Amino acid sequence: MSKPIKQMVMSEISHELDGCSDLLIVDASKMDAITNNRWRTALREKQIKVLTVKNTLARRSLEAAGVTGLESLLTGPTTLVWGGEDVVALSKEITKWAKDVEALQIKGAAIEGRALGTDGVESLSKSPGRVELLGQIAGLILSPGARLAAALLGPARKIAGQVKTIADKEGE
Repeated sequence: MSKPIKQMVMSEISHELDGCSDLLIVDASKMDAITNNRWRTALREKQIKVLTVKNTLARRSLEAAGVTGLESLLTGPTTLVWGGEDVVALSKEITKWAKDVEALQIKGAAIEGRALGTDGVESLSKSPGRVELLGQIAGLILSPGARLAAALLGPARKIAGQVKTIADKEGE
């Protein structure tokens, strides 16, 4: 490949990865064509992008995008995977596919510019995602207010119940 062509490919990869600091690196070279097509189609439906690229071009493009520390992962066949709802959802999806398809191997990931190994991706896939964390935070924020409301309404309900009981007895 000539130098101008490499520059064009690198600029296209850098443009695709613009603003993306979270990505996974997998080896999808051993997948058969039908499985690979099914995998890419399923990921595309979830707004996850997949790009198989030469290691030298990937290394230079990732450095230009500000993602470093992946030199040890960029060996052998390399496929970059990024996008989706968040990095946890991305790692859950890829981990699920790696369990279903033995030919798909997870090499590692880059999370906010830092490299993670295969074990790091596995543990990341088991953590709660963005939506789950927001739900937990909302529950924690609302919990004291709910307890306060219950504490204030408890005595009022008790008094209302006693007044109702007295009124029922007088009505008889």
